[in-house]
Amino acid sequence: MDALGYYNGTWGPLDEMTVPMNDRACFFGDGVYDAAICYKKTIYLLDNHVDRFFNSAKLLEINPGLSKEKLKAILNDMTAKVDHDEVLVYWQVSRGTARRNHVFPDGPSNLWIMIKAAAVPDLGKKVKLVTVEDTRFLHCNIKTLNLIPGVIAAQRAKEAGAHEAVFHRGNIVTECAHSNVHILKNGTFITHPADRYILKGIARGHLTRICDTIGVPVEEREFTLDELFDADEALTSSTSTFGLGVDYIDGKPVGGRDPELLEKIQNAVMADFSMATGYQKP
Repeated sequence: MDALGYYNGTWGPLDEMTVPMNDRACFFGDGVYDAAICYKKTIYLLDNHVDRFFNSAKLLEINPGLSKEKLKAILNDMTAKVDHDEVLVYWQVSRGTARRNHVFPDGPSNLWIMIKAAAVPDLGKKVKLVTVEDTRFLHCNIKTLNLIPGVIAAQRAKEAGAHEAVFHRGNIVTECAHSNVHILKNGTFITHPADRYILKGIARGHLTRICDTIGVPVEEREFTLDELFDADEALTSSTSTFGLGVDYIDGKPVGGRDPELLEKIQNAVMADFSMATGYQKP
């Protein structure tokens, strides 16, 4: 089976799964989610992802209805059923099932899982970005199902032939449509603070820990569009991309001034992934 779906204990081929129309995810996007990359049945940084998932649920006052250990057991069991070595494991919990009403319903939450093929990223390839004004709400730190601004921004990026869209509030860079964004300047790794304007990415946090390990200074602070365009290197990070270098933003060349440091960080990330999962680059 190359793609798997799960809903409250029922599972099967992803494209054949159905869910109740009254699930609150359908009407309100009333839920939270997370996702992790998996190689040969080992879900990378699973504890970190599950911790963030439970934190998101707590912030939205959703009871996931199971413990962290039980969730991890279910996720590991489901990945064992998929034939691919390289997959993305996605899961979400909605607030429950009830006829449409804005107030919280009584009854249990609903657990969804989706597993599909997703290749381990090639960090040797650089990507293009575009900038988009950040018009999202003020709860970007919660990984909710409400993703319309990110969907629109991702479409703008696709139309421009770019990999991602960089959000900014005025002149301050926040994050991307579905990843975090960082810069390297004068040997320092700079990333936006983990406040309510960005999602505290697992890959973002892992990059900062990697930098600490290999002796690269880290600054968590706001940076501007001007600093982004003038960075020695720019990179994006997400669960499925780890840390991709950037070569163009809005059609203008960026970075390329400290390739040795960028490669050092990327090599350290891949080494950690290989140690955790046994991955060997083809």
